[in-house]
Amino acid sequence: MPIRAVLWDIDDTLFDYTGADTAGLARRLAEEGLAEHYGSPEQALVLWREATVRHWDRFAAGEATFQGQRRDRVRDFLGEPAMGDEEADAWFDRYVEHYKAAWTVFPDVVPALDALAGPYRHGVLSNSSSANQDPKLRTLGLRERFEVLVCAAELGVSKPEEAAFHAACGALGLPPGAVAYVGDQPEIDARGARDAGLTAVWLDRDGDRGPGPAGVHRIEGLAELPGLLAGDTRFGARSAIR
Repeated sequence: MPIRAVLWDIDDTLFDYTGADTAGLARRLAEEGLAEHYGSPEQALVLWREATVRHWDRFAAGEATFQGQRRDRVRDFLGEPAMGDEEADAWFDRYVEHYKAAWTVFPDVVPALDALAGPYRHGVLSNSSSANQDPKLRTLGLRERFEVLVCAAELGVSKPEEAAFHAACGALGLPPGAVAYVGDQPEIDARGARDAGLTAVWLDRDGDRGPGPAGVHRIEGLAELPGLLAGDTRFGARSAIR
């Protein structure tokens, strides 16, 4: 079955989330004079990322609301478990202002989307919420590139669950075998897509994270994607899996 559409992850695939998060937190800490409290900006970032992963995982598992995990990230990071909702919201909102000021797409994104615009349809599957990701894509000038935007918060199920991938394929009206998925996480994105029956493409921008799961296409930049899809082994071409 030929590939007819590409589903995309957003954060750290299309959008430089790590760069924006780093800049946003640094500016928020500078604003309140908190950097020295954590030893260094680098140490503060490690703690912020740990809190982000911890509470995002709770949200993905259905154990917290989207807004609730934001509040708990702030309480955890600041070491103030009794902080009220309004105060936590205000702290996070100021971080978001700085974070948004640093938003940017990776330089290989638009050229890749342009190259793939004719042969393939496009959609997004994100483990976030539409309320969060739709404005982001619009601000970045990318929203009109995608027919569908499917997010875990509305689905009630998240990657790497097969149901999340199948829901996104269903939104495109295509079977999983006709869809490729591109994401930066080898397990959540690539293995999850593979196990759901999609063609899985792991975007390893650093190029140093190991071989990745078996049966997954690994690329180090989106400039490789058009050639990989055009040379898919189901058409009898040389294997691009490595």
